[in-house]
Amino acid sequence: MDTSPPQHAARRRRDRFVLFLLGLVLFAPGLGLRDPWPPDEPRFAQIAREMLATGQWLIPHIGGHPYSDKPPVFFWVIAGFEALTGSARLAFLLPSLLAALGTLLLTYDLGQRLWNRRVGMLAALLLAFTVQFTLQARMAQIDALLAFWTTLALYGLMRHLLRGPDLRALYLGFFAVGMGILTKGVGFLPLALLPLAALWRRRTDAPLSPIPLRHGLGALALLLGVLLAWAGPMLWASLQDPALAAYRDDLLLRQTATRYTQAWGHREPFWYYLVQVIPVFWLPGSLLLPWLIPAWRRRLGRGDGRYALLLGYALVVLVFFSLSSGKRGLYLLPATPAFALACAPLLPGLLRKSGVQRLAWGLLVLLGLSLLTGWLYLAWIDSSAIQDLALRYQVQPWVPLGILTIAALGLAALGPRRGFAALLGTLLVGWLLHGFWAAPLLDATRSGRALMERVAHRIGPQAELGMVDWKEQFLYQADRTVMTFGYRRADRVGEAAEAIAWLNAAPGRWVLLPEERLTPCFDPQRALALGQAHRELWFLVRADMARPCAGEQP
Repeated sequence: MDTSPPQHAARRRRDRFVLFLLGLVLFAPGLGLRDPWPPDEPRFAQIAREMLATGQWLIPHIGGHPYSDKPPVFFWVIAGFEALTGSARLAFLLPSLLAALGTLLLTYDLGQRLWNRRVGMLAALLLAFTVQFTLQARMAQIDALLAFWTTLALYGLMRHLLRGPDLRALYLGFFAVGMGILTKGVGFLPLALLPLAALWRRRTDAPLSPIPLRHGLGALALLLGVLLAWAGPMLWASLQDPALAAYRDDLLLRQTATRYTQAWGHREPFWYYLVQVIPVFWLPGSLLLPWLIPAWRRRLGRGDGRYALLLGYALVVLVFFSLSSGKRGLYLLPATPAFALACAPLLPGLLRKSGVQRLAWGLLVLLGLSLLTGWLYLAWIDSSAIQDLALRYQVQPWVPLGILTIAALGLAALGPRRGFAALLGTLLVGWLLHGFWAAPLLDATRSGRALMERVAHRIGPQAELGMVDWKEQFLYQADRTVMTFGYRRADRVGEAAEAIAWLNAAPGRWVLLPEERLTPCFDPQRALALGQAHRELWFLVRADMARPCAGEQP
């Protein structure tokens, strides 16, 4: 019997509600229970805090110094949520949470438009459980918001190309590209769909909707308008201030072209993503690749443009980042929705295959046995490792580790025929344990709060504090205004000399710095040790602990 349109709409609303709740269960645990953690979260949260404090929204600053690594949209969003909620602990994680929920719903809607409701639901479910996607949804890094914009761009462009003409969707896609670029420079990647569509149309005579020249130019003008809404005032300001000119040049040149071709960090081989990222961080979907690849080949051979554009886009993202000399696993996040959509129509058949279920079950058994072996090893063979962990993080991991071990082996006991569902259940238990238990236990140490509490206790509430070679989490956790003498400053002795001049200018001043920065400008024997934090030993110094360092080499 045919289903009426109102019933279709009601079912889609129900699907969205279910996905929203599932997203909250997977992504929200721990929200408000921890502070920002390095490497990136404290930096971004501090930039947003300084925006609110200074009213300087045009140019991001950290420690009072321009921050040129990334455009400002992500920092604007954090600052906006902090102003709205009044809670820094909520605000810094809300952009990633809401972006992930939005990406989930966009994936569902695109799947049901390209295929049907069932495919849309399966695509969103697979995406929700993809390890990399869930991980980024629970972290305050830029990439979850970037993935939302790139998925919105994918959604708009594919609606026009495959289910069009749909000019509103086309303009929406170009708007999202502009917002993606203002979030992170690589937000332009969805535009790769346009040459991919042209090549596919030429090869197969596929009925893809063309883009009329007038509307193509209009969409491009919209994209440029979005960029210039921020870049225009920024460029104008940079003409008036040499410091902002340096910010402009670093953002537009060094942090883009130079960082891509001659990265100074995270250098990995070309095959890094294929060997070390996709097999682990795209679980559970990556388990299906031995069956997916031949199935995709058959559908491409039949001229199915849906697979051509989705897989082509994912491949462009993979190749683009593989060609760069600097690589981080999270860079592939924008490709995960396209990957989930390309998997979804094939999932019902694949999950009926005993080989798929046995592979998932085998992985779960291996995980459970590894956890059990680690638990027994730490308990009876090398208890010193637990002592080191307790000393470093002030936690005992026995209970959460035990619960996850029991969950993995208990769900594996359901048997190989339910291997895939058991693997998903174990992932869910692990994410819940991390959010509600492990993260709050680790927070004082991971966030830098424990060290800064020791600093505050040692110097008292009235003292002034400066930092040399500082870490963003310490600046964020400070209970007072902090004096800094540069950000990532190469002139190490010059920074220390400025700190000494500041110490000498007034009584009651202290400087926090790592052990390696004590020499040549401070006496290590007199410096006050605060202990280890974030892989370094930290010390407090006063003016009377300084010694001449002029002319020394950094």
